[in-house]
Amino acid sequence: MFGLIGHLTSLEHAQAVAQELGYPEYAAQGLDFWCSAPPLIVETFMVTSVTGQKIEGRYVESCFLPEMLATRRIKAATRKVLNAMAVAQKQGINITALGGFSSIIFENFKLEQFSQVRNIKLEFERFTTGNTHTAYIICKQVEEASKQLGIEMSKATVAICGATGDIGSAVTRWLDAKTDVKELLLIARNQERLKELQDEIGRGKIMGLTEALPQADIVVWVASMPKGVEIDPTTLKQPCLLIDGGYPKNLATKVQHPGVYVLNGGIVEHSLDIDWKIMKIVNMDVPGRQLFACFAESMLLEFEKLYTNFSWGRNQITVDKMEQIGRVSVKHGFRPLLV
Repeated sequence: MFGLIGHLTSLEHAQAVAQELGYPEYAAQGLDFWCSAPPLIVETFMVTSVTGQKIEGRYVESCFLPEMLATRRIKAATRKVLNAMAVAQKQGINITALGGFSSIIFENFKLEQFSQVRNIKLEFERFTTGNTHTAYIICKQVEEASKQLGIEMSKATVAICGATGDIGSAVTRWLDAKTDVKELLLIARNQERLKELQDEIGRGKIMGLTEALPQADIVVWVASMPKGVEIDPTTLKQPCLLIDGGYPKNLATKVQHPGVYVLNGGIVEHSLDIDWKIMKIVNMDVPGRQLFACFAESMLLEFEKLYTNFSWGRNQITVDKMEQIGRVSVKHGFRPLLV
């Protein structure tokens, strides 16, 4: 059995979903209530691969909301993730993906030091961030969507915003090793890590955001959007492919301009038989045929009986592991969402 740990995008979203799922006592509550609300298994479902193989999955709603981080309720946020993991393990789930902010909270606040959750000792090998599959899918989106738009990789400049993060560094390694991309622009806040990444791949220009964006044919956005930062679409090239790899996806509403194509990054399409409601609830455009690549990773690991934390830690993703999860992804019927 595989599991998915998720969360909703805002307090307002959570209140609406609670009503829809039949939890009216949650629907009228404010942030204080959600800070103390326990995780819930809200759905159990079956997934059928294109190979005919069937697996069972469960969705664990962590009851984490981004407002908890915005209001510095760090203890509440970390407790949400650990409690959801404990619920998944207690259910006997073999491999569970930490979706959305769950993996970011786990890594940023070093939650591996808190392995005891009440009477449960967390076995971290039962969990995966899903970042390897997400990075692979984003790279495939870069390669295939650029072709659709007539952007030649051998002549293209790709800017990676959030290049030192787990997904950003993996995307950078793949584009360097597996494509003939002309130029890589590396953007992140931590200059020391940027220099380490530049030294590792032996190329790439370290730049600030405002300097890099007008030079890029393709922008891979895998960073949080800092407050007050706006992208002026009139400064971007035309055509420009902008891949939004963040969560929640919001660049499409912020960057609207002829010739700028915004693609939801890290989303897979499929024709699998999945009988579930949850993708509709998390605002997937085509909920019956799309899902997050990080969630799909736990499905793939269950299909292949690879019960290991395939994606774990920061900057540990190799091109070899991306190729491995990519082969399995194709085998079971997943493909990157394209323009």
